[in-house]
Order: sequence, then structure tokens, then C-alpha cells
Amino acid sequence: MNVSAGTYLRIQLQRWISLIFAPLTVPSVIMLMRFGFGYQIRDQVHLRREYRRILDSNDAPLMICPNHLTMVDSAIIAWALGSPGWYLRNFHALPWNVPERTNFSHGIALRVLSYLFKCIPIQRGGPRKEVQATMSRFGFCVENGEVGMVFPEGGRSRSGRIDVTNAAYGVGGLIDSIPRCRVLCVYLRGDGQGTYSNLPHRNERFSVIIELFDPKTESSGLRAARDISQQIVGRLAHMEREYFDDR
Repeated sequence: MNVSAGTYLRIQLQRWISLIFAPLTVPSVIMLMRFGFGYQIRDQVHLRREYRRILDSNDAPLMICPNHLTMVDSAIIAWALGSPGWYLRNFHALPWNVPERTNFSHGIALRVLSYLFKCIPIQRGGPRKEVQATMSRFGFCVENGEVGMVFPEGGRSRSGRIDVTNAAYGVGGLIDSIPRCRVLCVYLRGDGQGTYSNLPHRNERFSVIIELFDPKTESSGLRAARDISQQIVGRLAHMEREYFDDR
């Protein structure tokens, strides 16, 4: 995936600034979740070991594709998969994100934090060229050794359950455009999470299920994008059924 020289320099600048501030920002956010909000994650040692094994087993690009219920899902998942010290030593493993721009445009503090946490805001439904440029920038990061995280649903689920008909085809197109790209499906849910919300409940305890998935398609273009997106959302729906069956 090609980007202009100016875009390449902006990506490198953001990465290095994020890394410089990471010894402060990464532990602070994790401490806020753990001690400020009282969040806990089940089987965290196993999850982190498995994430490291997946990264170490193959040098192919990796895209994390979770379900989506709250505005802080990406932060909780990153915390579940790695410790602050490990991320500082393996900064490529801290995922890049493409959050909705309107959610992080209210004040300079949010904009700075999103920049420091490897976010490339996107205006969904915005001008086509601008959206494509943002996704190309994000895809370039993933193709060149950084982990990415993108939500394959069209937004936070209003029903609280995965809607297999609501797949964002742009996600499938992005994955299809990155050679050898692997997909790590992640199902995240708090014990008290009945439906979508801005934040999980205080003192929430989370279950996290991860599964490496390699979507295949014989189609091309828009059909390939649709096929891959539907496969990923379908896999997440299967993981959701397993979660509720276990409960």
C-alpha cells in the first residue's frame, strides 16, 4: 500500500511522539481503568501469552477485529492483550485505531490523547477521497509491521448483540488490500453489559475471547470486501453465541 512522502513522514512522526510519551500515557490509562473505574479482566495472563504467541509465530500483518459496545472497547482490549512494560518494549503491538472523528474532536485534550494513542480519526460518511486517504494511511501502518484494530460492525450495536447484516464493507476491502493479512477476532463483554453505552459500568468484570481467523474469498473488488466483512462479523457472532452458551 503506497502513501505519499508527506504522509509517510506524518505517520513516522506520530509513532515516535507516541513512543516518547508512552511511558507516561500507557500506564496512566491502564491505572485509570483498573483503579479509577475498577475494571477487571478474566484470564488476562492467558490472553497476553496467546497474543504474544500469535505475534511471534508469524511476521504477516495482523488486524484486530472486535465487537463494539462502548467508546473505550479498544483501550480495554489493548489492556487485556498486553502489559504497559511489554508494550513499551514491543510498541508495534499496541494497535493503531481509526475512531470516529466526532467522538474525539471535543477539546484539545481528547485530540492530543487520540494522537498519542496511535489513532487516525476518520469521518465516516465524509468525502470519499478523505476517507480513502485515511484508510490508506492506516493500512500502510498495518502492512509495515504495526498492529491495527478496526471494528467490522457499522457502529456500536444498539441491540447489544452482533448484527450479522451490519458489516462494514470497507473493513473487508482494507484487509483484502493488505497482502497476507491475518485477522484476530476479539469478543469483549462485561458481565453487566446488556446493550451499548458510552462507558462500561464501574467495577465491571470483562470476558475476552480471541480467535485467529483467516478469511478467504475467490471474489474481487466490492464482492471480496463484502465477503470478507461478512465472514468476520459471522465469526464474531459465533463467538458471541459461545459466550452466552457458556453462561
